[in-house]
Amino acid sequence: MPSPVPDRPGLLIRDPFRYSDTTLIVPPALVPCLQCFDGEQTDLDLKAMLVRATGDLATTELVTHLIDTLSNSGFLENEVFERIKAERQHSFAAAPKRDAVHAGGAYPAEIEPLRATMGRYMGAAATAQADGILGIAAPHVSPEGGWQSYRAAYGMMSPAYRERTFVILGTSHYGAAERFGLTRKPFVTPLGETSVDVVLVDWLEQQAGAAIQMEDYCHAVEHSIEFQVLFLQHLYGPEIRILPILCGPYARSIYLGGKPEQDDSVRRFLGALGELAAREQDRLFWVLGIDMAHIGRRYGDEFTARADQGAMVEIAARDRGRIDRVNAGDADGFWDLVQEKRDDLKWCGSSPLYTFLKAVPQARGHLLRYEHWNIDEQSVVSFAGMGFSAA
Repeated sequence: MPSPVPDRPGLLIRDPFRYSDTTLIVPPALVPCLQCFDGEQTDLDLKAMLVRATGDLATTELVTHLIDTLSNSGFLENEVFERIKAERQHSFAAAPKRDAVHAGGAYPAEIEPLRATMGRYMGAAATAQADGILGIAAPHVSPEGGWQSYRAAYGMMSPAYRERTFVILGTSHYGAAERFGLTRKPFVTPLGETSVDVVLVDWLEQQAGAAIQMEDYCHAVEHSIEFQVLFLQHLYGPEIRILPILCGPYARSIYLGGKPEQDDSVRRFLGALGELAAREQDRLFWVLGIDMAHIGRRYGDEFTARADQGAMVEIAARDRGRIDRVNAGDADGFWDLVQEKRDDLKWCGSSPLYTFLKAVPQARGHLLRYEHWNIDEQSVVSFAGMGFSAA
């Protein structure tokens, strides 16, 4: 992404998988040189580009420095990267718990500041007594940016739900398409440690087979479930019981057509999850960690987006059209809208929503709050708080 540091312009590079913990800022003059790292061009091609960019023939040292920096940081596809990747994946697989990787960044890492922050987010809604719902959808955007929608959703939840297993369907930002990431690791936050309903994890693994990636490394870095755990712990205490499921994108359906379940693995998983939902019923409570449209330069659009202004007015209308289909329990109608223009709205939550509507077909939604938020000066994310009850 463009460097956010005013006195250091250029291109900021970081690894969302956190295989590498390095952040680099490549100066503007060197940014075009990155296209040389395509597996086809040579050091001589890179040197020629630098000579043209700088007008200086003495570029050998600069070439070596650029290559070594990218390689040692884990940003080239080579043996260094493969070693770092293998080490990180092995470390997560061997770890007994899933640590709070976003504590200290997206929310406070210290317990008292965190409690104060969560109290500010939730306010009086933390004592709501709403009954009769089977699930909610909350954002997974930074809680500081989306707290009002988080509060709208979690404010629906009654103390009566405390003993249920919370099935958390989170967007897998980095996971494989048409696959679902599971883990048996308890999630840890500064508020304490959850438990995972391992019996249900084991059953899903047995029933859904190749559709599932067990101990999916994406859980190690993903925020869409961690933020939901945080709010659930704030309401019910640290020792909640969860079934965390990361839903990969239904990319094949979006780009090639057809419904997601035309993929054999997806069909098998949706069938298994639907069977689980029907069998367990009131033992479960469904929590969806979803955002909606991603618009603006940060997300590849050629225009600047401002919350609730300009192009975002039309985006809001299209968002609400999709929300209306969700509220009606119309999975097919919802997916038809997602497929329009190959999801040019870039919804970051379409796969968890579709998965939920297929697994719990009796669910009917109601919109509690809808928002836009400028995640930076040129880009907007839309999201909502929703509740679901049985038809």
